[in-house]
Amino acid sequence: MFFIDKLILAAGALMGLGTLSSKLSSRFGVPVLVLFLGIGMAVGADGLGIEFDDHEIAHAVGTVALGAILFDGGLATSMGSFRLVWKPAGLLATVGVLITSLITGAAASWILDLPLLEGMLLGSIVGSTDAAAVFSVLRNAGLRVRERVAAMLEVESGSNDPMAIFLTVGLLEVLRGDTTLGPDLLVLFLQQMGVGAVVGIAAGRASVVGINRVHLGAAGLYPVFVGACGATTYGLAALLGGSGFLAVYLAGIVIGNDRIVFRRGTLLFFDGIAWGGQIAMFVVLGLLCTPSDVIPVAGQGLLVALVLIFVARPIIVVPIMALFRFTLRESLLTSWVGLKGAVPIILATFPLMFGLESGGTLFNVVFFVVLVSAIVQGTLTPWFARKLDLGLPSPPAPPVTLDVQSLFDVDADIVEYVIPPNAFVAGKHVRELGIPDGAVVAMIVRNKEFIPPRGSTVLAEGDFVFFLLRRDCRAALDGLFARTTEDEA
Repeated sequence: MFFIDKLILAAGALMGLGTLSSKLSSRFGVPVLVLFLGIGMAVGADGLGIEFDDHEIAHAVGTVALGAILFDGGLATSMGSFRLVWKPAGLLATVGVLITSLITGAAASWILDLPLLEGMLLGSIVGSTDAAAVFSVLRNAGLRVRERVAAMLEVESGSNDPMAIFLTVGLLEVLRGDTTLGPDLLVLFLQQMGVGAVVGIAAGRASVVGINRVHLGAAGLYPVFVGACGATTYGLAALLGGSGFLAVYLAGIVIGNDRIVFRRGTLLFFDGIAWGGQIAMFVVLGLLCTPSDVIPVAGQGLLVALVLIFVARPIIVVPIMALFRFTLRESLLTSWVGLKGAVPIILATFPLMFGLESGGTLFNVVFFVVLVSAIVQGTLTPWFARKLDLGLPSPPAPPVTLDVQSLFDVDADIVEYVIPPNAFVAGKHVRELGIPDGAVVAMIVRNKEFIPPRGSTVLAEGDFVFFLLRRDCRAALDGLFARTTEDEA
């Protein structure tokens, strides 16, 4: 058996275990990233005995996976959400991460008896939040939060990684003597963010034109082409001295909010890629961790985590959100769900690669802080949302999906509506609805059963109604299905 055969077997088994472990997350309310990390630790040096200590490979896997996750997050971020909260989210993603890092770093310096700059380095490493972890927890609990809060969590956590990466790399360069605190670091910040933003937006727009104009012979090539656009965007931004992560996230937003060929297939493709990236990344990072090295710093790590959760993040989140007229309850929830994910653990490999003497200690403390954040904050987030009266029941999910799969841009959409209680259309025959020209009922699903749509079909509460329509008919149908019996009284 060749080495590559063994590697494929091991990788397949670990990916399979990681995928199946997601079922435990929904059953027991444990964030899925904890389970992925646990699998890596279970087969590592203190478990089944697989030795893995190559920080450069771990960093490479983490970078590729994180780029894919951010690109997928951008594709799934609606421009409406972005416009709704871009100002407060942008402040939290920059100033918020900076202040959080400074406070946590000062505390870490005292708790771990480290030089102040090395403490600040640790604070920078744990400064960002993980959007995937937040929404995974809420979905598994059957909860959603109010639109403005959900948009805030989505945009802030999707855009704050570049700031944490910049602070980490910048402080490492200061510690190595390659740059100085002050103007040099400010220039580096402006370069990273400015170049990353310009490249991301420009490349996203160019990608949309290219995707829609190139006529590929097979539908499966379109997601591959979109992925090539994302990878090129990251590499180009990095080559020009900008933040590749910021660029790829913004490019994803631009592409995802435009009409592109084979759109739904592309979104599903990258959703799978992002999940695969998460599993691979967390399992590799779990392999990199040796529990026997983490346990001795558990007490110090717990103190750092408590400062981060209960002091450093609330002290900046609450006043920034108050400036934009968020309520105190909304601010407290946003502060609480600042879960830590893969980025801090990936960044914790940087000091080791840079040869920092305290690199091992920093890595182990960061790993423990991420575990505490994921387990404590992740497990209690649904309860906290309900206590603050900010949790809303998740809308019912349709048992089927319907989509227009075309290799060319056509003026047609598939739109679905669920009929709520007291809806005006409930109890009406399809022929009585006054459906506008250019729209047709494509499918009705009731209690997981397909109902053939005819003029004599009577709609009922809880039905999922799918329309095939021209884009100019959307507003009229939205208004029709938004009407209630109270409106008619």
